[in-house]
Amino acid sequence: MKKLLLSVLTTTLLLSGIQPVKAWGPVGHRVVGEIASWHLTPKAQLAIRNIIGNETLAMISNWPDFIKSDTTNLYKHTSPWHYLDFPGHCSRQEFDKLVSEAKGENLYTSILAMIKELKDPATPKARKRFALSFLVHMIGDLHQPLHVGRDEDQGGNKVNVTWFDRPTNLHRVWDEHLIDFQQYSYTEYAQNLNRVVTTQNKKAYQMGAITDWMWESHLLSDKVYDRTPDGEKLSYRYNYIFVDDLNGQLTKGGIRLAKVLNDIFK
Repeated sequence: MKKLLLSVLTTTLLLSGIQPVKAWGPVGHRVVGEIASWHLTPKAQLAIRNIIGNETLAMISNWPDFIKSDTTNLYKHTSPWHYLDFPGHCSRQEFDKLVSEAKGENLYTSILAMIKELKDPATPKARKRFALSFLVHMIGDLHQPLHVGRDEDQGGNKVNVTWFDRPTNLHRVWDEHLIDFQQYSYTEYAQNLNRVVTTQNKKAYQMGAITDWMWESHLLSDKVYDRTPDGEKLSYRYNYIFVDDLNGQLTKGGIRLAKVLNDIFK
């Protein structure tokens, strides 16, 4: 019944033109989840199967966005879990200070909280499912550069641009338009990215801590802002400039998600 209600609410929003803000969009999150699933240890695979049964990481990856349509406000408190904003072109020292001093729940603290719940044997199965879905989603969010972007424009949501002459905003370009432009299903996209993953670059992607990965995404956000002023008309050239960054972030998201899950369920 809850699933039916959620489907109706989501459909109503889409038909009315009031679309919930997403990160990577459905395809991007599924790509991250799919890539991660191919790099799990047997122990992690078994533990995840015990939590979500025959569903896949790709299948549960978008639930934290879908619940934004819940009018009961049951999940309203999770809204800040999807991002953490920073000033543009800040130093690594300033970045680390802001992460450590950020008040309330945010992308970083919520990732740590979900990891802690999944590691705890006393966490009920239903809660583990919730935590796993959010963790898969938030590791994806972490690699969308505008989710560690700037507060003054709400991570690019207030930067108005056109995409092939259609009015949109910078955040949505990175959530959806760039990914959709590649013309892949999520399985095709994941397979295409995963085929170039080697032992060497996999090891390199998985080095560092979560804050290091966030810093890397934030540096990319500076590049995105610098090359995408308000009112910019975007089309083929924009894809040419950023497609390698886009593919790199999706790939790293999947490989790093696998590392996080393998560490949890070792």
